[in-house]
Amino acid sequence: MTYYVIFSQDAIDTLKKMDRPMAARVYSWIGKNLEGCTNPRRTGKALQGNHAGEWRYRIGDYRILAKIEDEIVTIFIIEIGHRSNVYD
Repeated sequence: MTYYVIFSQDAIDTLKKMDRPMAARVYSWIGKNLEGCTNPRRTGKALQGNHAGEWRYRIGDYRILAKIEDEIVTIFIIEIGHRSNVYD
């Protein structure tokens, strides 16, 4: 079972606002580690508290917040941002 990645509109808008090298790094990381993977939990960390049920992926100082939908084999990327404000 391989997972597919879907981006929220907020995640797409954030990527458009990022500087090109960082956006390219994020896209590359997602393509290498999440798109088509068989176990998306291997590279992430489960979140708690207000973000319970979501997963965090680290790319340098940036974070990806995502929901893993096992029933439809999808990783829904909710938010992408700098670690200082992505959890707000």
